[in-house]
Amino acid sequence: MASSSDDLRNSRPIIVKKVTIVEGGHHGGAWKVAYADFVTAMMAFFLLLWLLNSTTEAQKAGLADYFTPTIVQMRDKSAGSDGLLGGSSLSETTKLSNPPDRTGNVSLSLPRDASGGELRADAQRRSKATREAVEKMLRSTPRLRELSRQVRLVDTTEGVRMDLVDDADWSMFQLGTTVLTPDARELLAAIAEAAAKQDTLMTLRGHTDALPWREGVQGNNWSLSAGRAEATRLELLRGGIGKGRFTRIEGVADREPLIANNPKDPRNRRISITVLD
Repeated sequence: MASSSDDLRNSRPIIVKKVTIVEGGHHGGAWKVAYADFVTAMMAFFLLLWLLNSTTEAQKAGLADYFTPTIVQMRDKSAGSDGLLGGSSLSETTKLSNPPDRTGNVSLSLPRDASGGELRADAQRRSKATREAVEKMLRSTPRLRELSRQVRLVDTTEGVRMDLVDDADWSMFQLGTTVLTPDARELLAAIAEAAAKQDTLMTLRGHTDALPWREGVQGNNWSLSAGRAEATRLELLRGGIGKGRFTRIEGVADREPLIANNPKDPRNRRISITVLD
Protein backbone atom coordinates (compact mmCIF):
# COMPACT_ATOMS: atom_id res chain seq x y z
CA MET A 1 0.00 0.00 0.00
CA ALA A 2 2.78 2.43 0.75
CA SER A 3 4.38 2.03 -2.63
CA SER A 4 1.06 2.60 -4.41
CA SER A 5 0.52 5.87 -2.54
CA ASP A 6 4.02 7.08 -3.40
CA ASP A 7 3.47 6.29 -7.07
CA LEU A 8 0.18 8.24 -7.05
CA ARG A 9 1.80 11.31 -5.55
CA ASN A 10 4.68 11.24 -8.01
CA SER A 11 2.29 11.06 -10.95
CA ARG A 12 0.45 14.35 -10.10
CA PRO A 13 1.37 17.37 -12.30
CA ILE A 14 3.30 20.29 -10.77
CA ILE A 15 1.52 23.66 -11.31
CA VAL A 16 3.66 26.86 -11.21
CA LYS A 17 1.76 30.18 -10.79
CA LYS A 18 3.53 33.22 -12.30
CA VAL A 19 2.52 36.62 -10.88
CA THR A 20 3.50 39.81 -12.78
CA ILE A 21 3.59 43.05 -10.74
CA VAL A 22 2.95 46.25 -12.78
CA GLU A 23 4.25 49.50 -11.30
CA GLY A 24 1.98 52.53 -11.12
CA GLY A 25 -1.26 50.89 -10.05
CA HIS A 26 -4.11 49.51 -12.07
CA HIS A 27 -4.55 52.56 -14.42
CA GLY A 28 -0.99 53.78 -14.57
CA GLY A 29 -0.17 57.55 -14.58
CA ALA A 30 -1.49 58.61 -17.98
CA TRP A 31 -4.63 60.17 -16.48
CA LYS A 32 -2.50 62.60 -14.50
CA VAL A 33 -0.98 64.02 -17.67
CA ALA A 34 -4.41 64.43 -19.27
CA TYR A 35 -5.79 66.11 -16.15
CA ALA A 36 -2.81 68.49 -15.99
CA ASP A 37 -3.40 69.48 -19.64
CA PHE A 38 -7.07 70.11 -18.88
CA VAL A 39 -6.30 72.31 -15.86
CA THR A 40 -3.72 74.29 -17.87
CA ALA A 41 -6.22 74.88 -20.67
CA MET A 42 -8.87 76.06 -18.20
CA MET A 43 -6.39 78.43 -16.56
CA ALA A 44 -5.49 79.91 -19.95
CA PHE A 45 -9.19 80.27 -20.82
CA PHE A 46 -10.05 82.15 -17.62
CA LEU A 47 -6.93 84.31 -18.01
CA LEU A 48 -8.17 85.25 -21.49
CA LEU A 49 -11.60 86.17 -20.09
CA TRP A 50 -9.98 88.33 -17.43
CA LEU A 51 -7.83 90.14 -20.00
CA LEU A 52 -10.85 90.80 -22.22
CA ASN A 53 -12.77 92.22 -19.26
CA SER A 54 -9.90 94.48 -18.15
CA THR A 55 -9.28 96.17 -21.53
CA THR A 56 -11.14 99.11 -23.01
CA GLU A 57 -13.08 99.02 -26.28
CA ALA A 58 -10.36 101.13 -27.94
CA GLN A 59 -7.65 98.68 -26.84
CA LYS A 60 -9.69 95.73 -28.13
CA ALA A 61 -10.14 97.48 -31.47
CA GLY A 62 -6.41 98.12 -31.66
CA LEU A 63 -5.61 94.46 -30.96
CA ALA A 64 -8.16 93.36 -33.56
CA ASP A 65 -6.63 95.69 -36.16
CA TYR A 66 -3.14 94.38 -35.36
CA PHE A 67 -4.04 90.73 -35.87
CA THR A 68 -6.41 91.22 -38.84
CA PRO A 69 -4.72 90.00 -42.04
CA THR A 70 -4.60 92.42 -44.94
CA ILE A 71 -5.85 91.01 -48.24
CA VAL A 72 -3.63 92.39 -51.00
CA GLN A 73 -5.59 91.08 -53.97
CA MET A 74 -8.64 88.90 -54.58
CA ARG A 75 -8.83 86.85 -57.76
CA ASP A 76 -12.54 86.96 -58.49
CA LYS A 77 -13.95 85.14 -61.51
CA SER A 78 -10.65 83.45 -62.29
CA ALA A 79 -10.25 79.77 -63.07
CA GLY A 80 -10.30 77.77 -59.89
CA SER A 81 -10.84 80.93 -57.81
CA ASP A 82 -13.06 79.07 -55.40
CA GLY A 83 -10.50 76.33 -54.83
CA LEU A 84 -7.81 75.85 -52.27
CA LEU A 85 -5.20 77.92 -54.09
CA GLY A 86 -7.67 80.52 -55.38
CA GLY A 87 -6.76 80.05 -59.05
CA SER A 88 -3.00 80.04 -58.48
CA SER A 89 -0.29 77.44 -58.68
CA LEU A 90 2.40 76.81 -56.12
CA SER A 91 5.09 78.09 -58.53
CA GLU A 92 3.22 81.24 -59.60
CA THR A 93 4.59 84.64 -58.65
CA THR A 94 2.05 86.64 -56.66
CA LYS A 95 0.60 89.53 -58.65
CA LEU A 96 0.95 92.52 -56.36
CA SER A 97 0.06 96.15 -56.96
CA ASN A 98 3.78 97.01 -56.86
CA PRO A 99 6.13 94.61 -58.72
CA PRO A 100 9.26 93.30 -56.97
CA ASP A 101 12.55 95.11 -57.52
CA ARG A 102 15.79 93.50 -58.66
CA THR A 103 16.57 92.27 -55.16
CA GLY A 104 13.25 90.45 -54.99
CA ASN A 105 11.78 92.80 -52.37
CA VAL A 106 8.14 93.79 -52.72
CA SER A 107 6.58 96.98 -51.45
CA LEU A 108 2.94 96.58 -50.45
CA SER A 109 0.25 99.21 -50.76
CA LEU A 110 -2.00 98.40 -47.83
CA PRO A 111 -5.61 99.62 -47.77
CA ARG A 112 -6.50 102.18 -45.16
CA ASP A 113 -9.74 102.36 -43.25
CA ALA A 114 -11.42 104.50 -40.64
CA SER A 115 -9.88 102.61 -37.71
CA GLY A 116 -6.23 102.85 -38.59
CA GLY A 117 -5.71 104.83 -41.77
CA GLU A 118 -6.22 108.23 -43.27
CA LEU A 119 -9.53 108.95 -41.52
CA ARG A 120 -8.05 108.19 -38.10
CA ALA A 121 -4.95 110.25 -38.86
CA ASP A 122 -7.19 113.16 -39.87
CA ALA A 123 -9.19 112.83 -36.64
CA GLN A 124 -5.97 112.85 -34.62
CA ARG A 125 -4.86 116.01 -36.37
CA ARG A 126 -8.16 117.69 -35.58
CA SER A 127 -7.98 116.52 -31.96
CA LYS A 128 -4.46 117.93 -31.67
CA ALA A 129 -5.64 121.18 -33.26
CA THR A 130 -8.41 121.45 -30.66
CA ARG A 131 -5.90 120.97 -27.86
CA GLU A 132 -3.59 123.62 -29.27
CA ALA A 133 -6.50 126.03 -29.70
CA VAL A 134 -7.60 125.51 -26.08
CA GLU A 135 -4.05 126.00 -24.79
CA LYS A 136 -3.70 129.19 -26.83
CA MET A 137 -7.04 130.50 -25.57
CA LEU A 138 -6.14 129.81 -21.94
CA ARG A 139 -2.93 131.83 -22.38
CA SER A 140 -4.63 134.75 -24.10
CA THR A 141 -5.50 136.85 -21.01
CA PRO A 142 -4.17 137.09 -17.45
CA ARG A 143 -7.56 136.03 -16.11
CA LEU A 144 -7.66 132.86 -18.26
CA ARG A 145 -4.04 132.09 -17.37
CA GLU A 146 -5.13 132.18 -13.74
CA LEU A 147 -8.08 129.86 -14.41
CA SER A 148 -5.90 127.51 -16.49
CA ARG A 149 -4.34 126.28 -13.25
CA GLN A 150 -7.51 124.23 -12.79
CA VAL A 151 -7.12 122.54 -16.19
CA ARG A 152 -5.14 119.33 -16.78
CA LEU A 153 -4.60 118.16 -20.37
CA VAL A 154 -3.99 114.42 -20.68
CA ASP A 155 -3.36 112.33 -23.82
CA THR A 156 -5.39 109.09 -23.71
CA THR A 157 -6.12 106.20 -26.08
CA GLU A 158 -9.43 107.90 -26.96
CA GLY A 159 -8.05 111.39 -27.52
CA VAL A 160 -7.16 114.50 -25.54
CA ARG A 161 -8.85 114.74 -22.14
CA MET A 162 -9.33 118.05 -20.35
CA ASP A 163 -9.84 117.67 -16.59
CA LEU A 164 -11.39 120.73 -14.92
CA VAL A 165 -10.34 120.09 -11.33
CA ASP A 166 -11.61 121.60 -8.08
CA ASP A 167 -9.35 122.34 -5.12
CA ALA A 168 -9.73 123.72 -1.61
CA ASP A 169 -10.03 127.31 -2.91
CA TRP A 170 -11.84 126.85 -6.23
CA SER A 171 -14.92 124.96 -7.32
CA MET A 172 -16.79 124.52 -10.58
CA PHE A 173 -20.17 124.10 -8.87
CA GLN A 174 -21.87 125.41 -5.81
CA LEU A 175 -21.58 122.88 -3.01
CA GLY A 176 -23.86 119.87 -3.47
CA THR A 177 -25.59 121.34 -6.56
CA THR A 178 -25.36 121.37 -10.36
CA VAL A 179 -25.17 125.19 -10.46
CA LEU A 180 -21.98 126.43 -12.14
CA THR A 181 -19.93 129.11 -10.41
CA PRO A 182 -19.07 132.31 -12.33
CA ASP A 183 -15.43 131.20 -12.61
CA ALA A 184 -16.49 127.89 -14.13
CA ARG A 185 -18.75 129.65 -16.65
CA GLU A 186 -15.86 131.87 -17.68
CA LEU A 187 -13.54 128.89 -18.08
CA LEU A 188 -16.06 126.85 -20.08
CA ALA A 189 -16.78 129.83 -22.34
CA ALA A 190 -13.08 130.04 -23.24
CA ILE A 191 -12.90 126.29 -23.93
CA ALA A 192 -16.04 126.41 -26.06
CA GLU A 193 -14.76 129.35 -28.09
CA ALA A 194 -11.55 127.48 -28.89
CA ALA A 195 -13.19 124.09 -29.55
CA ALA A 196 -16.03 125.51 -31.65
CA LYS A 197 -13.59 126.04 -34.53
CA GLN A 198 -13.14 122.27 -34.87
CA ASP A 199 -15.67 119.50 -35.58
CA THR A 200 -14.22 116.85 -33.28
CA LEU A 201 -16.56 114.71 -31.19
CA MET A 202 -16.60 114.92 -27.39
CA THR A 203 -17.56 112.97 -24.29
CA LEU A 204 -18.31 114.43 -20.86
CA ARG A 205 -17.84 112.70 -17.51
CA GLY A 206 -18.69 114.05 -14.07
CA HIS A 207 -16.79 113.09 -10.92
CA THR A 208 -17.43 113.77 -7.23
CA ASP A 209 -15.50 113.24 -4.02
CA ALA A 210 -16.54 110.68 -1.40
CA LEU A 211 -17.86 113.10 1.23
CA PRO A 212 -21.16 111.84 2.67
CA TRP A 213 -24.37 113.81 2.17
CA ARG A 214 -25.93 115.63 5.09
CA GLU A 215 -28.64 113.71 6.89
CA GLY A 216 -32.06 114.46 5.48
CA VAL A 217 -30.76 115.70 2.12
CA GLN A 218 -32.29 113.84 -0.81
CA GLY A 219 -29.55 113.07 -3.30
CA ASN A 220 -26.53 110.93 -4.09
CA ASN A 221 -23.20 111.26 -5.84
CA TRP A 222 -24.37 109.31 -8.90
CA SER A 223 -27.13 111.73 -9.80
CA LEU A 224 -24.95 114.70 -8.80
CA SER A 225 -22.06 113.70 -11.07
CA ALA A 226 -24.39 113.02 -14.02
CA GLY A 227 -26.23 116.32 -13.43
CA ARG A 228 -22.96 118.25 -13.38
CA ALA A 229 -21.89 116.63 -16.67
CA GLU A 230 -25.20 117.71 -18.21
CA ALA A 231 -24.85 121.25 -16.84
CA THR A 232 -21.40 121.40 -18.45
CA ARG A 233 -22.82 120.25 -21.78
CA LEU A 234 -25.48 122.96 -21.72
CA GLU A 235 -22.86 125.61 -20.97
CA LEU A 236 -20.69 124.41 -23.88
CA LEU A 237 -23.76 124.57 -26.14
CA ARG A 238 -24.23 128.20 -25.17
CA GLY A 239 -20.58 128.75 -26.05
CA GLY A 240 -21.04 127.55 -29.62
CA ILE A 241 -20.40 123.80 -29.52
CA GLY A 242 -22.86 121.94 -31.76
CA LYS A 243 -25.16 119.51 -29.96
CA GLY A 244 -24.29 116.75 -32.42
CA ARG A 245 -20.67 116.72 -31.27
CA PHE A 246 -21.45 115.10 -27.91
CA THR A 247 -21.35 111.30 -28.09
CA ARG A 248 -21.65 110.38 -24.41
CA ILE A 249 -22.60 112.12 -21.15
CA GLU A 250 -22.08 110.19 -17.93
CA GLY A 251 -21.54 110.47 -14.19
CA VAL A 252 -19.32 108.06 -12.27
CA ALA A 253 -19.76 109.49 -8.74
CA ASP A 254 -16.63 108.89 -6.62
CA ARG A 255 -15.62 105.61 -8.33
CA GLU A 256 -12.67 107.06 -10.30
CA PRO A 257 -10.85 109.34 -7.82
CA LEU A 258 -7.99 111.50 -9.02
CA ILE A 259 -6.40 111.23 -5.57
CA ALA A 260 -6.83 107.52 -4.98
CA ASN A 261 -5.38 107.45 -1.46
CA ASN A 262 -7.80 110.17 -0.27
CA PRO A 263 -11.27 109.83 -1.85
CA LYS A 264 -12.51 112.87 0.12
CA ASP A 265 -9.90 115.20 -1.39
CA PRO A 266 -11.62 118.14 -3.17
CA ARG A 267 -9.45 117.53 -6.26
CA ASN A 268 -11.51 114.42 -6.92
CA ARG A 269 -14.38 116.75 -7.89
CA ARG A 270 -13.89 117.41 -11.56
CA ILE A 271 -15.38 117.42 -15.06
CA SER A 272 -13.58 115.49 -17.78
CA ILE A 273 -14.01 116.65 -21.38
CA THR A 274 -12.47 114.20 -23.88
CA VAL A 275 -11.90 115.36 -27.44
CA LEU A 276 -12.04 112.12 -29.42
CA ASP A 277 -9.51 111.15 -32.08
